[in-house]
Amino acid sequence: MKKFLMASAAAALLAGAASAEEVKIGVILGFTGPIESLTPQMAAGAELAMKEVSDSGKLLGGTTVTPVRADSTCIDAGAATAAAERLVTSDGVKGIMGADCSGVTGAILSNVAVPNGVVMISPSATSPGLSTAEDNGLFFRTAPSDARQGEVMAEILLEQGVKSVALTYTNNDYGKGLADSFKSAYEAKGGKVTISAAHEDGKADYSAEVAALASAGGERLVVAGYVDQGGSGIVRAALDSGAFDTFHFPDGMISAKLEENFGSEIDGSTGQHPGTDSPGAAKFEELAGGAFDATSPFTPESYDAAALIMLAMQAAGSTDSQVYKKKVMEVANAPGEKIYPGELGKALDLLAAGKDIDYVGATAVELIGPGESAGNYREIVIKDGKVTTVKYR
Repeated sequence: MKKFLMASAAAALLAGAASAEEVKIGVILGFTGPIESLTPQMAAGAELAMKEVSDSGKLLGGTTVTPVRADSTCIDAGAATAAAERLVTSDGVKGIMGADCSGVTGAILSNVAVPNGVVMISPSATSPGLSTAEDNGLFFRTAPSDARQGEVMAEILLEQGVKSVALTYTNNDYGKGLADSFKSAYEAKGGKVTISAAHEDGKADYSAEVAALASAGGERLVVAGYVDQGGSGIVRAALDSGAFDTFHFPDGMISAKLEENFGSEIDGSTGQHPGTDSPGAAKFEELAGGAFDATSPFTPESYDAAALIMLAMQAAGSTDSQVYKKKVMEVANAPGEKIYPGELGKALDLLAAGKDIDYVGATAVELIGPGESAGNYREIVIKDGKVTTVKYR
């Protein structure tokens, strides 16, 4: 009887929503800036989920989903805030897939999402500071906090027998948060950070920074930067001067651009980024069908972020963020039927019938605490100039 009443209520809500023929969802990422080589794949992942839902015709009685892109720049909080404001006020988006970098994500959250009551799900903002941000229950992320990445990075290096490192980080919320997390975890486990130094993006010459890093010493240089900006500048200066020849790269440095920039020059270098070898990862790659690189960092997380917005809408029977924000954690976690990439239409049917789902998605989604991923990581090594998988953690 309970299930029947739930299904009846859901049907009534869906019937009421059927007149809303289109819902817009913002896709705000750094299409320009220090991770611009990553964001085309991320946007494609999110938009694939939206197309899948629209093609199914099952969201809220046949509502279609239209993505609206905006440029966060990754680094300019003012520009990101203005872009997000346009998404909400001019374009009328009902949710935001993004943003990407932590600083601009925090700015959009406090200046746009919270004042306007709009749900945000970031696929890649990893600063630990976002775990305690004032969000009125509107902010979630399918990527884990860098509090977790710092621990994983420390484990990888120590397992490889690397007992001392020099550390440089991009001078922003992401870089400092990750550097602090890593340094704390690494030293607690017996490693030594010889120097922890910020670098600024956008410089033509990083020889002075590299000289200071080399003077401090270390078996490897950890570069917590951006592959399309100062991070690559640091690596180039280190190689050219002979200061370091192997590196360790966290998520902001890992993409096809890293291979393009350095190839076999950095063979033996290591790193990690959020990722999983779960069944959903393979299904997502198959679903993408080669249209874009489905294994690129934060691309599976982008598919999942968009999917969670739409599934929460269906569960709530509403596109109102104040209503569906309460359903995000519910559809993301057990109990319920497990849902993988390519099964969003099935999930919409189950929710319309008042049944529970457990969205596993492309990244083995499990949201904890303040609505963030518990965290799985792909460990990589550069071999023959290519980013190759060592294992998953």
